[in-house]
Amino acid sequence: MNFLEERIQRDGIVKEGNVLKVDTFLNHQMDIGLFRQMGEEWKRRFAGTPINKILTIEASGIGIACIASEYFDVPVVFAKKSKSVNLDGGMYVAEVESFTHKCKNQVIVSKKFLGPEDRVLIIDDFLANGYALQGMISIVSQAGATVAGIGIAIEKGFQPGGRTIRNLGYHLESLAIVEDMDAETGKIWFQEQNENAG
Repeated sequence: MNFLEERIQRDGIVKEGNVLKVDTFLNHQMDIGLFRQMGEEWKRRFAGTPINKILTIEASGIGIACIASEYFDVPVVFAKKSKSVNLDGGMYVAEVESFTHKCKNQVIVSKKFLGPEDRVLIIDDFLANGYALQGMISIVSQAGATVAGIGIAIEKGFQPGGRTIRNLGYHLESLAIVEDMDAETGKIWFQEQNENAG
């Protein structure tokens, strides 16, 4: 069991409807030491892959992506979920559906921050059905850039997102893959990964 699986096992809370609550360390209160371990692990897993930009989506991916960027020494771009007055010029836009919030959002990235020369590592906190990820892949594609890799903190292996993304041929590295979970007992099972992680 790797460092992230151990933390999920200790502090994660399983709720009805396949919801895994990790707000004490990942997506409300943030454990920066844990984020550093995650960044270091992604750097190891993507060693030798040319990456010059990290892309994430607001809000929960931003902290993780920023700490990870220290290991890759590249800037972080985050897709915004709403258009604001200080967004100007051309935009890349994709529609994404949130598993957690049960709603659809348009995500937006300014054209000045992504272009054909970019080799992008996409980072996010969760992968369930893969809609947010497909939206970010669409934005990279609209920019003519390359998805060099995808780093996910927690993948729900019992939902189709990971399988869909891997079947499309992307290099996807999830640090913890939850195989199953039981809201009644609070038990969480992890998928054995071939990668010798953590």
